[in-house]
Amino acid sequence: MATHDRSTQHDLTPSRAIIDIGSNTVRLVIYGGPPRAPSVLHNEKVSARLGRGVSETGRLAEKAVRSTLASLARFRVLLDLKEVHDIDVVATAAVRDASDGAAFLDQVRGLGFAPRLLSGEAEAEASAMGVIGAFPGAAGIVADLGGGSLELVDVADNSCRHGVSLPLGTLRLPQLRAAGERDFTRKVESVLGAADWSAPHSPTLYLVGGSFRSFARYALQHRHWPSDDPHGFEIGAAAASDVARELIRPKGEALAPVPGIGSSRLASLPDAAALLQALIVTLKPTNLVFSSWGLREGLLYAALDDGVRAQDPLLAGISAFIEHHGASPAVAAMVAGWTALTDPELDTSGDTASGAAACSDERLRLAATMLALASANVEPNLRVDLAVEWAMRKRWIGITSGERALLAASLMANAGRTDLPLEWRNLASDEALREAQSWGLAARLCRRFSGCSARSLSSSELVSDGARLKLVVNQPYGALVNDGVQRDLKALGSLLGLKPSCEIVGDDDGSR
Repeated sequence: MATHDRSTQHDLTPSRAIIDIGSNTVRLVIYGGPPRAPSVLHNEKVSARLGRGVSETGRLAEKAVRSTLASLARFRVLLDLKEVHDIDVVATAAVRDASDGAAFLDQVRGLGFAPRLLSGEAEAEASAMGVIGAFPGAAGIVADLGGGSLELVDVADNSCRHGVSLPLGTLRLPQLRAAGERDFTRKVESVLGAADWSAPHSPTLYLVGGSFRSFARYALQHRHWPSDDPHGFEIGAAAASDVARELIRPKGEALAPVPGIGSSRLASLPDAAALLQALIVTLKPTNLVFSSWGLREGLLYAALDDGVRAQDPLLAGISAFIEHHGASPAVAAMVAGWTALTDPELDTSGDTASGAAACSDERLRLAATMLALASANVEPNLRVDLAVEWAMRKRWIGITSGERALLAASLMANAGRTDLPLEWRNLASDEALREAQSWGLAARLCRRFSGCSARSLSSSELVSDGARLKLVVNQPYGALVNDGVQRDLKALGSLLGLKPSCEIVGDDDGSR
């Protein structure tokens, strides 16, 4: 692997922190890495339940205030120790609704912070910006469920509008559900009507917040999904209603433990399911998409300039990731260019891609190539496991479940395996998975033949005329072609239905 300038990397030095003082939890998140795809370096929350009782008393509970301030004092020390100076502290529904909210914020300022109290509309817009950042081109309605409120906002064309904050947070739901599910749905409709909120009907409902993510985790497990990351999980409204009905339990009937869902979230999951069911009935979406990006990530995304916002978050994230695994995005781009099969008899300046390059999304092929080169720096016996860990489980931004399966298939092939788990075939078509396998086999061939050296790659070419797969090598690099290279060439040709051959051009102008 060619060396590269590590000074250009987006390192994992803590660069920015956001403290979210919510109605249910107080959370500190410290970020590093590339601005367009930030990495979470520290994530800590305290369930202070600051908003509990505000709707009844109008004030913040003293015990909750003490717990919150103690947590913020700890956060202050941690941030000083980590030398993080770019800190954004925001407070939401509980502080907004409490009569003593202003006095509480004065105490927060006494700890050395500069807190901002977000209006309901600003909170909704921040959550919407998080969804826009996570799903480029997102169009639909964003629903962000917190402890004190539910924010709804319409998103389209990289902007948001019609933001509203509704008193439907998880801390309020048990009382609202007391009269039964049918009455609860009518109450949700009434709250929407009273808020005078409306947006054009959209087939997609984006769901943000810890309670909705817990719903997604439950659905992932009970549907035997091959990935356990709720971010980007998409489910039809009818199927989501079926899951919700499983979760809506009579009072006192507890749910069985679910991996990845804490006891407090599990206890409130029936309430979140009931609200989601009511939203499906009221808003009538066709499909639901769950997002791990919300208010905090929306604040980060909103602060970026237009050029950075325009970056592909998947490629930005993977580029930074592979640099920390000893691979270079520039080398990966070179390898992706070499493995893009072309017909030598056609004008290669046009759109002449075929075979492995018939990919409908070259960005995904580049992403697969980058991960393939990074995995090559890991012990061979670990590479198959990495196909699952890196492609199916690691949280990438800007990728669908089907695209995850393609990355996994490519990485498996790069490790020499073309047998795929049956559940992956539920995420992508056999044709798409086979194409993704060709990316991995082509990257494997390139690594073995050239060592990813620019000189060897510029003196060779991988071409196809629709019937044959030919590796053309200029001397003096013919010596690089050994039995292993021939096996990799044959494997790629067999997958693509092409007859493999190797031609050494130079002194003897021979062929193999």
